[in-house]
Amino acid sequence: MTLPWSDQLPAVQFRAARPTHQLDKIIEFYTQGLGLQIIGSFAQHNGYDGVMLGLPDVHYHLEFTQHVDAIPTPPPSEDNLLVFYIPNREVRDAIAARLNSMGYPAVEPENPYWKLNGVTICDPDGWRIVLQNSAGLVSE
Repeated sequence: MTLPWSDQLPAVQFRAARPTHQLDKIIEFYTQGLGLQIIGSFAQHNGYDGVMLGLPDVHYHLEFTQHVDAIPTPPPSEDNLLVFYIPNREVRDAIAARLNSMGYPAVEPENPYWKLNGVTICDPDGWRIVLQNSAGLVSE
């Protein structure tokens, strides 16, 4: 049984979704490079193809969609981030090295905080992720 987050927001699932014009590259980056798993996908649904990529619990996941007439959309500011908290530094570094070998090197973060324990990398669309070496405490 899935419990809602709170009485004020009785949601039982959270999905962050965004469009892309290069779905295959995005899938490769987030699955082969980052290590997320495909938990769902769809094709030719009202002109859209899409994929859902799961984190440890499928109740929160990422979705990327591509319209049949997709055009490149500019990424947001350099401080708009998707942060993955990875407690083991060696594992974090191995993921960063794998992405680098795929052509996605580390970039300088806009906010210097993310450089202390993190590695910032741009995905194929130019959106930034941070591989943060910490336990992921909200109070960090």
